[in-house]
Amino acid sequence: MISQKLLLYIIFTIVGIILLTIFSCSAIKSTGKYPNKKEQAKFALLPNYKDGSFWNLYKRTDTLDRSSIPKSAFRKERSSRFKKPRLSESMPSIKTDLKGTIFNAPTVIWFGHSSYLISYKDFNILVDPVFSGYGSPISFVNRNFEGSNIYQVEDLPPIDILIITHDHYDHLDYKTVKKLRKKGVKAIVPMGVKRTLKSWKYKEEKIAEVSWGDSLKIQNNITLVSTPAQHFSGRRFKRNKTLWSSYVLALYEYKIFIGGDGGYNKHFEDIGKQYGPFDIAILENGQYSQYWTSSHCYPEQTAQAAIDLNTHIILPVHWAKFSATYHPWNEPIKRLLHAADSLGVQVTVPRIGEPYTIGDKPMQEVWWNFD
Repeated sequence: MISQKLLLYIIFTIVGIILLTIFSCSAIKSTGKYPNKKEQAKFALLPNYKDGSFWNLYKRTDTLDRSSIPKSAFRKERSSRFKKPRLSESMPSIKTDLKGTIFNAPTVIWFGHSSYLISYKDFNILVDPVFSGYGSPISFVNRNFEGSNIYQVEDLPPIDILIITHDHYDHLDYKTVKKLRKKGVKAIVPMGVKRTLKSWKYKEEKIAEVSWGDSLKIQNNITLVSTPAQHFSGRRFKRNKTLWSSYVLALYEYKIFIGGDGGYNKHFEDIGKQYGPFDIAILENGQYSQYWTSSHCYPEQTAQAAIDLNTHIILPVHWAKFSATYHPWNEPIKRLLHAADSLGVQVTVPRIGEPYTIGDKPMQEVWWNFD
């Protein structure tokens, strides 16, 4: 006869195996799929695809002007390489009624890191949403800061367009995309990313796949153009099997630059000359490292990119939710504001969930002054 203690052990073991199986299946599904051979053959016709991979427009060299950054910053970065930031307070966030609000000018609602909503009249564009609470395939890795994940898909108004800039986990979230799929949201993704969405049972007719230079007419007075970014891609072991992108959004009489991720290079100047000026540029500012200088911007480069793009104002993203590198969580905004001030660049810094409307004065109330 089995003892009660042994019976409980068997039950807990079985439950544990079931939970582990469910968790493993979800984690495996979240990795997505590589493009198949037929898709790769189509990519081979593109100028930025060769030897089975996508490539950046310009050579990925270290474009950082180190003279613009105090040497102490590099020393500090090296000394804190293995110590990720912990917050002493919950992240300041604001819960805005997004379903019951109509904005009379294009408005950006930032959800932390690189997730945000662009809303104008009754049209809503969602960019790189990550509402799962983690930026990885595993729920306990790269968790969000406390207080930074207060929005879910259920809090959003009807979404007309989902825009994905690239397939990294902190920009393309399995759990979030599944919910949007069930609502029938049309997705616009860089080349190769469609295969992953299809593996998540997204309907093919709901996915538009674009390469640099492609222009999509969303509806009258709304156009989206895929433009270069200097970055890389990959959710598994192989890199650059899918494309990464920035976008130019023409929204009625307004023009918005959706930056995605990427290092500094001449592509910002190219985009500014061809598509600028911009009413606002939403630019990466955070998760930089002296070891990633070709694929992520330092704050000083973000400020310079604003000049290259010829934008009226920038809204910095890619910070305040996840920590992928070891700089203090609020260092990016402090350095950006200092660099922007010296260059005459306007910056608006809303709290998570706080709407910023184009044409309003920059938001610069200091809400980030804690460790």
